[in-house]
Amino acid sequence: MKWTWVFLGFYFLSLGALSLGEKGLEIPEYDGKDRVHTLTAKNYKSIMRKYDVMVIYYHKNVDGNRSAMKQLQIEELALELAAQVLDEFEDEDIGFGLVDEKKASAVAKKLGLDEVDSIYIFADNEIIEYDGELAADTIVEFLYDVIEDPVEIIDNDRELKGFYNMDDVIKLVGYFKSERSSHFIEYDDAAEEFHPFVKFFATFDPKIAKKLKLKMNEVDFYEPFMGEPVTIPGKPYIESEIIEYIEQHDRPTLRKLQPHSMYEIWEDDINGEHIVAFAEEDDPDGFEFLEILKEVARDNTDDPNLSIIWIDPDNFPLLVPYWERTFGIDLSSPQIGVVDVKDADSVWMDMDDQDDMPTAEELEQWIEDVLSGKIDPDDDDEDDDEDDDDDDDDDDDDDDEDDDDEDDDDDDDADDEDDDDEDDDDDNDDDDDDDDDDDDDDDDEDDDDEDDDDEDDNEDDDDEDDDE
Repeated sequence: MKWTWVFLGFYFLSLGALSLGEKGLEIPEYDGKDRVHTLTAKNYKSIMRKYDVMVIYYHKNVDGNRSAMKQLQIEELALELAAQVLDEFEDEDIGFGLVDEKKASAVAKKLGLDEVDSIYIFADNEIIEYDGELAADTIVEFLYDVIEDPVEIIDNDRELKGFYNMDDVIKLVGYFKSERSSHFIEYDDAAEEFHPFVKFFATFDPKIAKKLKLKMNEVDFYEPFMGEPVTIPGKPYIESEIIEYIEQHDRPTLRKLQPHSMYEIWEDDINGEHIVAFAEEDDPDGFEFLEILKEVARDNTDDPNLSIIWIDPDNFPLLVPYWERTFGIDLSSPQIGVVDVKDADSVWMDMDDQDDMPTAEELEQWIEDVLSGKIDPDDDDEDDDEDDDDDDDDDDDDDDEDDDDEDDDDDDDADDEDDDDEDDDDDNDDDDDDDDDDDDDDDDEDDDDEDDDDEDDNEDDDDEDDDE
């Protein structure tokens, strides 16, 4: 179990200053006395022998990590405050200890501690793993349940009324002849295996049994919020038969997230998903929505694939901002959605009209769409992938267009160069022709000059002949 997404909800600060000196309502503050033991291979046996109940926090090694060291100090203070409160408890001696996964690995192995960052409670030869919030008040409340008897006896009508009012937990009730009955002993042994997470009740009064519609040695199983129980078949039972039945039915159709078991419930997902409903029971809209949700759960209690987690935001005030930010919802009004437990992707039912809650039929249809896969939080991931593919295609198109433009530019440049070359060739040809013409003219002129010279020479010769 990890303490990754829980905000520590314990209270260290005393409000005594606000009480104006009056007694009777003083919230305890840490007195500075060290009560939490650091367990080692040398001391763990002697320390654990001192207490009836031992609470051990098996934590990771934090040497060299400042933030982890600070976190461990905060967690240790929560345990110190719980130990201080329970120090005055007279019925049981309850001790607290720390086991470092690195420095006390031998102790962890000896005690059977296998999950780091978990709290283990040793009581009555049983090891109970605490899967709840690491908060002083929650731990103390849980320990009060631990030290109670595994089976609570119903002796009168007032206690019977209290039994009926406890409708948000798994509970069993049986009718037996007496505490010495072998059938009750089997029942009590089974209760120890699930204590304190599953509530066991019993009665030895035939009048109470009649009101519960129980026969001798018969046990009824109550699923949370279902109202009517289911009688466990095959009475009278042995311990293993009761345990087997509970293990087969320990995932209710509708269950409430409790601070003392929040991690256990959240880790019990179906195919990596949870249907989650937020509703404040004390709020009129929340109460109305919760009653509709219970009706749908009762109508579909035989569906093994349906399990809805109800969260009352009032029970987790420090987590409300986290949930609203993570899921993108407003918890001031009821909400229901399907959540992927790995990446917290989610899809939420559209309830725009807050004045009218969805009908049971509308809610049931939405849940059927979730179970059939029509509504799936993973669809958002697929859409993101498609968007990425579209972006890649756009980039490819842009690259192709750029390549085409470059090719066109290259072709134009090549054509221009060819034209320039042709022009140069033409110019060169013209120049050559002009040069040839000039050379011819020069040659003609030279020839004419030579002819003139010849004529002059002839004339001179003629003159000479005349003189003679």
